[in-house]
Amino acid sequence: MDVAGSVAHNPCMSVSPLPTQGGVLVDPRGDGRALRISAHPELGLVTISVWRDDRCVATHQVPTADVPGLVSLLTEALVEQAQNTRVAAS
Repeated sequence: MDVAGSVAHNPCMSVSPLPTQGGVLVDPRGDGRALRISAHPELGLVTISVWRDDRCVATHQVPTADVPGLVSLLTEALVEQAQNTRVAAS
């Protein structure tokens, strides 16, 4: 929902321009979209953040114990996509 004149309020929020441990995936749709992955082993977390240009618009923290499950979900999605592509090409 767009609300005219609304301003995001992020007290005490500090971000680094690029993750020191992790990486950045640029969204092929453009418009400055990117997904940043930041590892925080000292906290036992991996932070996934969604960016538009130089602004973080969403984050999700994944406990390191849950990262293998996330990787499994991503892998399963790729396998399903490959299977669907093969069926469509038949």
